[in-house]
Amino acid sequence: MKELTLDLDIPQQPEEATEPAAEDTQPQVTALEEGQVVDYITGKAIKETPKEKVRQRIARALVHEHGIDPHDMARDFAVTVSEEGATRKRSKKADIAIFESGLPHTTANLRRIVVCKPEPKRGKNVVKLREPKQARSDLAELQELMGNEDRPQCVDGMWTDGVDFFFLKKVVGDFGVTFEDRSDWEIAEGTIGSRTVASHQRLRQADPDMLKIAFRRCHNYIHGNEGMPKDAAFWQFLYLLFAKMYDERVTGGTGRGRFRTGLKEMFAEDGRAAISARVRELFEDVKREYKDVFKPTDEITLSDRALAFIVSELAPYDLTGTDVDAKGIAYQELVGINLRGDRGQYFTPRGAVNLMVEMLDPQEDETVLDPTCGTGGFLQATLKHLRHTWKKEAGTLGFPDTKEEQDRYGDRLKAYADDYLYGADFDPFLVRATTMAIMTLAQTTGNVFHMDSLAFPRGHLAGVELATKKIPLGEKVDVLLTNPPFGADIPVSDESVLGEFRNGLAKSWGRNKETGEVEASLTSTPASMAPEQLFIQRAIEWVQPGGRIGIVLPNGILSNPGPTDEAIRRYILRNCWVLASVELPVETFIVDANVNILTSLLFLKRKTRQEVQNFDLRTEKPYPVFMAVAEKVGFDRRGNELYKREPNGDIVVEKTVVMERLRIRGKEVTRPLTRVKPVIDNDLPVIAEKYREFRAKYPVPGADPRETAGAGA
Repeated sequence: MKELTLDLDIPQQPEEATEPAAEDTQPQVTALEEGQVVDYITGKAIKETPKEKVRQRIARALVHEHGIDPHDMARDFAVTVSEEGATRKRSKKADIAIFESGLPHTTANLRRIVVCKPEPKRGKNVVKLREPKQARSDLAELQELMGNEDRPQCVDGMWTDGVDFFFLKKVVGDFGVTFEDRSDWEIAEGTIGSRTVASHQRLRQADPDMLKIAFRRCHNYIHGNEGMPKDAAFWQFLYLLFAKMYDERVTGGTGRGRFRTGLKEMFAEDGRAAISARVRELFEDVKREYKDVFKPTDEITLSDRALAFIVSELAPYDLTGTDVDAKGIAYQELVGINLRGDRGQYFTPRGAVNLMVEMLDPQEDETVLDPTCGTGGFLQATLKHLRHTWKKEAGTLGFPDTKEEQDRYGDRLKAYADDYLYGADFDPFLVRATTMAIMTLAQTTGNVFHMDSLAFPRGHLAGVELATKKIPLGEKVDVLLTNPPFGADIPVSDESVLGEFRNGLAKSWGRNKETGEVEASLTSTPASMAPEQLFIQRAIEWVQPGGRIGIVLPNGILSNPGPTDEAIRRYILRNCWVLASVELPVETFIVDANVNILTSLLFLKRKTRQEVQNFDLRTEKPYPVFMAVAEKVGFDRRGNELYKREPNGDIVVEKTVVMERLRIRGKEVTRPLTRVKPVIDNDLPVIAEKYREFRAKYPVPGADPRETAGAGA
């Protein structure tokens, strides 16, 4: 698309949550040269080295998760260290230094130190995670920077290479200094905030990047350290993630439940055994509570060491209060890696998913269905969309939720998922994965049915009976979003399924030799059809008149001149109003789903019986259709991010204001932080905005769906 500019309205900060912002003296970066990034701490343009990538990720997490004011941080802060076995001293730099809030950046005010290293290169195998005793040489550098009795106030340290994370606590006693291994940082009273790991009275909301890392670390620890295959490791992780969410629900998110670990507990054999006993008991309760999701034979087979590691990774987070987008991105990435089909049929790229949900704009009282839900991307995006809508209506979009808002929005998401959100899939593993995803976002298992949606309402699978009651064809569904499996190499040939479509598209199509018009053969029927062809008919049949459809299709259906594709287009035009068509570049599915095919997103609205008759009688009036071609989706074919550039090749940057919850002198406040970041070259958000502008000028054609109840198919 042509480059377009959007005006973003930033809501005013609620007065009761504010404190005057510290003077922001960061330089204003106007563009970036190739290989540069804007430093999160100083705001200056710096070279993006492998080490810098790790440092930037950690700096952001210190703000988002721990509430540390970036004005209380310094990069490359010089401290004096003693030469081992000598009285001579030298200067050495801490990658990130953290000081007493609001005080000058001096050694006397130094409280915490972070050492960052480049992320280790990954081969084909998972990087095996280390324990503290295996990293003593690396931790020696951190100890040296933290100092001995000469720096008694600098008590906390972190060492990380983006894969391994180690925490040290300096304890100054009568007989000198000792450094103790910890699972995390504890709260520094009156300065900066984290959780109290020992009592777990405070959990923290997750930074999106760090939550992805935590999920990946858990999975990799099981796979690399326990010797489990990737899929087995994945399910073990999901069992524990489900237990974590259940524990938060039954304890009200206090952190005092069974899914916890003390500061030192995971480093001792008896401590790990105690963690293991608590969590295994918790999982038995989970199985009883969610007997439709788990089987009696499901069990946690991890060693106490591995189980303690995962608990230590997930326990600090308030997953209930963490933004649904952060949880969805972390979950979907891990699920996509492990459950993706050979041709990517289980995974719809996030950008396409978000665009489809934004354009169809499901409301809180509308039923949403994905009949081929795969890993649940559309259902998760619907929950995120609703929460964003509520925040916009309240004028608080961009502000961190208060505890009251967390509870209120959480209750509304749960109610919606219970009553209006539906999914179905033929693969029982994907049904479980999607169910767990909904639990992660909405604190409920929702309604995900194990069934063949093309055979519905027939079929032998377990979900058919309940789905027939809850989402019968043509009666209940307001919005249908789906990316059906497509391709001639996975044909549908079962006559018990094809027979359901003989009245529609499952015919042998040809051209009348005299008129050239497409017509169905009277003497033969096809022995098989591509699944995406049948799913078009099924999607139209499933929504009620006035219901909206968003479907991913290969471009051939919309453009090929053959009689079958033309018959499909005619079927669509007869039964639906075409709302929009968006063509995607090939990069969209190459990166996320490993599928090299051109696709389009087709948006439809089912006609009433009268509207179909008008089409047949040729009395239907012409109407405008929104069409767009996306040329850029934010990344290239290798998955590298694409940025907008100035004519001289420099990367375009934009200034953003982010509301962060910080701890200033022991008091938690919400304060705006101004940051500069590169502008991603992505047409999809622009297309969503242009579609809203289009609809403001041209209302959706056809009857109002809220007035079509009983209007017939």
